[in-house]
Amino acid sequence: KVFDPSGRKLDDATERKIEIDIAENASEPANHLSNNSGFDEPDGSALRARYLEYLSHEVACDLSLADLSIIVDCANGAAYELAPELFNRLGARVIAINHKPDGHNINLNCGSLHIEGLQRRVVAERAHLGVAYDGDADRALFVDTGGRFVDGDATLWVMANYLKSRGELIGDTVVATVMSNVGLEIALRSREISLIRTDVGDKYVLDELMRSGAVVGGEQSGHIIFPNLSLAGDGLITTLFLLRAIEEEKKSLTELTREFQRYPQVLINVRVSEKKPFAEIPAIKKLADEIQRDLGERGRLLLRYSGTERLARVMIEGKDESDVKAKANSLADAIRTEIGSEEI
Repeated sequence: KVFDPSGRKLDDATERKIEIDIAENASEPANHLSNNSGFDEPDGSALRARYLEYLSHEVACDLSLADLSIIVDCANGAAYELAPELFNRLGARVIAINHKPDGHNINLNCGSLHIEGLQRRVVAERAHLGVAYDGDADRALFVDTGGRFVDGDATLWVMANYLKSRGELIGDTVVATVMSNVGLEIALRSREISLIRTDVGDKYVLDELMRSGAVVGGEQSGHIIFPNLSLAGDGLITTLFLLRAIEEEKKSLTELTREFQRYPQVLINVRVSEKKPFAEIPAIKKLADEIQRDLGERGRLLLRYSGTERLARVMIEGKDESDVKAKANSLADAIRTEIGSEEI
């Protein structure tokens, strides 16, 4: 990951230009280059201490976790020391799991990619909640005391309500991607909160946050960004915000997420012979329009091509799972008829 001087990830155009410049001007293969860059290596222990100080004294200012028990799945990655130490400092009873990296076991059957282990442990320990990070700890996913999975959409719901209750949800707006569940959009609408959708990727979420002035955004996968605190997703900051909401609202994670209803979702990939715009294929456009009209505001259709493969992706969400499946299958069949490919 490469960042510009402001701390933001490079935009696509700049990344492409750098790649082209390197490809055109590289005089020898990268594996022949010296490790001596001419730069002094930063003091890791000093950076770690500075980061923990920032989290515990600025982000978590006046936050006490004395009454909470937390299971922390560190994914054998970047958070393996930082997360347990941070929450211990704040007074929580912490049980760390998957916190012994050996250089090979990062994300291995653990962390946010394998949440089931955390779910079992939270229930077994009767903990108040659990949090799972991925290897680089830029995202966080949660488990409530009953072992129920709380994803990035549900986390955004909690954050939006908490910030709005404090008068801090600028513009009454939240930013998410096209992959966030329609249930989030409907739940936010019930609180008179708008949802702006972007392309998939936290860099696009950040771009929209900066453009709109919104103060929270993220992805279903657990990347949550609070631009007033950090211009990148940070799993520890996300966790502190969620814990503050729990403490100040005097409610459990179960209670805070109770009104968030995830709608059934069906995703079908169809291999295609070409990536012709769907609007230019009458049969597909007609059926897609009919499906969206039938879904109305209680459902959603997302029809797009894969960026890397010759695949059309049909994603439909709605209240009735059998109806959603039928609609998705009919649209997938129409795509196969019009531009389908038999290649494997």
